[in-house]
Amino acid sequence: MSTELRVRIVQDPSKGFTTLPDELAQGPDITVCLDILAGDRIRARLYGPAVPSLYGTEHRADLTARPAEVRAAAARLCRLWKELLVDFRPQAADGRPSPGEPEQPYATLVDLSTRPLPELHGILEELALAGSELLFETLFGGTDPRIQCFRTYLAQALSTRDDLRVRFDSELYIPWPMVCLRPEDVPAPEPGHHEDPDPTTLFAHFLGHRHQIEQTGGAYPWLGGRHEAPAVPSVSLNHDARVDRQGRTRAAEVAAALSKNTRFVERTTRPELVRALADATLDEHLMYFWCHGHFVSNGSQPASLAVRLTDQTAIDAHTVRERRRRFGDGSPFQPFVMLNACHAGVPEGGGDLAFLGSALIHAGARGVLGPQIEMPQRFAAEYALEFVTRYLRGTETAGEITHAVARHFADKLLNPLGFAYALHCGMDTRLERAADGEREIAV
Repeated sequence: MSTELRVRIVQDPSKGFTTLPDELAQGPDITVCLDILAGDRIRARLYGPAVPSLYGTEHRADLTARPAEVRAAAARLCRLWKELLVDFRPQAADGRPSPGEPEQPYATLVDLSTRPLPELHGILEELALAGSELLFETLFGGTDPRIQCFRTYLAQALSTRDDLRVRFDSELYIPWPMVCLRPEDVPAPEPGHHEDPDPTTLFAHFLGHRHQIEQTGGAYPWLGGRHEAPAVPSVSLNHDARVDRQGRTRAAEVAAALSKNTRFVERTTRPELVRALADATLDEHLMYFWCHGHFVSNGSQPASLAVRLTDQTAIDAHTVRERRRRFGDGSPFQPFVMLNACHAGVPEGGGDLAFLGSALIHAGARGVLGPQIEMPQRFAAEYALEFVTRYLRGTETAGEITHAVARHFADKLLNPLGFAYALHCGMDTRLERAADGEREIAV
């Protein structure tokens, strides 16, 4: 008589053959790599199915630019966005504030179609020029034939088609969605019948308008394995309750969207967040931060980026590392993180590994989205509402949504601030649910 033996599986040696392939198998359409070599040199590499082939190998060039020059140009571009756009103050002919005008219209309005078109066009022209100079003159500038060839192929790859999936795998931080093509790389629009300049013709110059973009830098969240998709996703709101206490933005609607049909957790203090991060079973699919970002002094060392919740105690990259380091790759912690805090998308020191987003990614996060400049609260809340509403539907990837939301604000409301949000990893991340049937891979 046969007897059924009890079996307890303690290993899974065939795991790699019994789960669906990860996003890594798909690969982006274009990959641009910037590696810092000995001697403070930068080596650029370019490859992907959307890149014209070069004798069956990747395009490669050793650049004349130095990392410090590139970091300075990137910082200048972010500064110009704040000074020329966010901090713009209308003036009358005598140099005084224009009567009846908002003091800072681009910081207080979301719909910019009501602004004078020549004024907005002039601002965008300056930002587009600075963005193209950073890419083609500072980073890929020079007369070396190899660099010129690389520059030509890169411009061709980025301008021939729209809506490509572009990865910048770079040890250098550059605000890629705010970077621009040159006017000669963008087809001229058909002649219109408007006397005023048309700002929409300039949006096609910005990479954030043309393509899905992510920046990686040695942090690949998918290497830690994947876990079962949830029937109901776990979502957290980590916020400073004092931000917009008067209710002048749509922050309350963002909170409502996050809590609808989810396992919702709200945290307002550092101890609450620290306890969660120290929990080995922490399993959230979307973490949203709504607070201020600050650069915290470390004495003689470079300042580090930190966020503060209601209790105003700094939470930085080390806070995350100290709580998550011991859990390893088997941890269920694999959220997509939206750091809706000023400077949250900007690595300290121009790409230091102490960058808060990188720490979250190394801990298991599937991607981090954050602004690269000091973002007006009203726009930040509007952007978040658009993003989280689409992401929680579970039908689109973070890359698709980031691109679509940036275009939504630019094309419909003439507002380019959506280009100032950057994805660090996560372009292919999607909030999948167990109800998706055959696609039972969780984010």
